[in-house]
Amino acid sequence: MPDHAQLDLDRFLPYRLSVLSNRISSAIAREYSQRFGMAIPEWRVMAVLGRFPGLSANQVAQRTAMDKVAVSRAVASLLEAGRLLREFDDDDRRRSVLKLSEAGFAVYDQIVPLALGFERHLLGEMPADERDLLFRLLDRLDELELRAESGSAED
Repeated sequence: MPDHAQLDLDRFLPYRLSVLSNRISSAIAREYSQRFGMAIPEWRVMAVLGRFPGLSANQVAQRTAMDKVAVSRAVASLLEAGRLLREFDDDDRRRSVLKLSEAGFAVYDQIVPLALGFERHLLGEMPADERDLLFRLLDRLDELELRAESGSAED
């Protein structure tokens, strides 16, 4: 049997981040999916629009790093549920922007405290200096990933 390349998943950053992100997102989602019948992509869209109203679906996809099809499905579901409003740009009728409706904010205002409470519980045993370091490292990784992505696009 020929030798094959080896990948130690326990030391492979993309794998570790993905698994951790999925586990954390799923833990939070259990609460809001039962109470509000929403999936993770729908909440991510709502979370972004709650913080940055007036984005297009493409801008939401960029901010969340979600696939455009997943964003489109989430937006359609949220529009149908009355949790989002779509407005068309006066200058360019082809461009639409999204924002939470009053019904959307009613849900958002209930989920945000749940999410923040989960984060407090998750990070509760981590000292403040370690939390600060964690977020500085995440910011740095984000910066390095964007640089690597733009560098690979030039290859």
